[in-house]
Amino acid sequence: MSTSTRRPRLHRQEHLTALAFVALPVIGFLLFTLYPMLFSIYASFTDWNGLTAPVFSGLDNYIAMFQDPYFLEAMYNTFYLMIGIPIGLVISLALALAMNRKMRGSTFFRTVYYVPVISSIAAVAILWQWAFNGDFGLINQTLALVGIDGPNWLQDANMVKPALIIMAIWKGLGFSMLLYLAALQSVPRHLYEAAALDGAGAWQQFRHITVPMVRPVTFFLVVTSVIAGSQVFVEIDIMTPTGGPEFSSATIVWYIWQKAFDNLQMGYASAMSVVLGLMVFLITFIQFRLNRRNQFSID
Repeated sequence: MSTSTRRPRLHRQEHLTALAFVALPVIGFLLFTLYPMLFSIYASFTDWNGLTAPVFSGLDNYIAMFQDPYFLEAMYNTFYLMIGIPIGLVISLALALAMNRKMRGSTFFRTVYYVPVISSIAAVAILWQWAFNGDFGLINQTLALVGIDGPNWLQDANMVKPALIIMAIWKGLGFSMLLYLAALQSVPRHLYEAAALDGAGAWQQFRHITVPMVRPVTFFLVVTSVIAGSQVFVEIDIMTPTGGPEFSSATIVWYIWQKAFDNLQMGYASAMSVVLGLMVFLITFIQFRLNRRNQFSID
């Protein structure tokens, strides 16, 4: 057989092998992402309990949703908990700046801060459930040492959301810090040297060099944090399984789960999922539009 006839056959085999590797994730996406998403949109227009055939009900689920005070409360709680995102970013950047300096034990501290990131969210939730216990929790015992009578964090409608924010910041601190640290180490040194020669102080260097140079990381963290923040569920279900006092810690995904699997209102839960998905898409789209205005290059 000549070389000219072998080559097309070899290329066909390589082509089929490549398609086989590509097909698996594509099939997985179609079966486990695209199809459920499209079916959820269809189910949102039906009265469906997940056991019998869906019955088309038009916009009834959407009308009922915006008249449901629990849906609005859950949506409010979800966005309230996102207050922790900017707080966590500021603390992460401060830690990254500290870790970027030559200091003894920096590797140890980086590891310590990153341990919560790789820990199971269920284990973290159980740990903080104990820490926030009003009778014997670590937080209140520490406050008692300085004469402060701590609240019953998870049973107090005013304190349960701050408690969840503290836990979320602690959980994500290591990941954000590590990305900021990588960004700081990639900032060209000559920028700081030139700024110092021009008489810029530490604050001016931070404001006009450091902050703009780490802006892509900040943008990435904000986008991914907002998406993750809109999907908070496990820690709520473990730490406050009833949605907290006066429904004060129930997030939208927790409420969707309750409606879908406890009340068997799959159609209604699908409608809430569609609205949540659209809101996350809109927020992400706005973030990308705003970020385009802040892009710059170094000549």
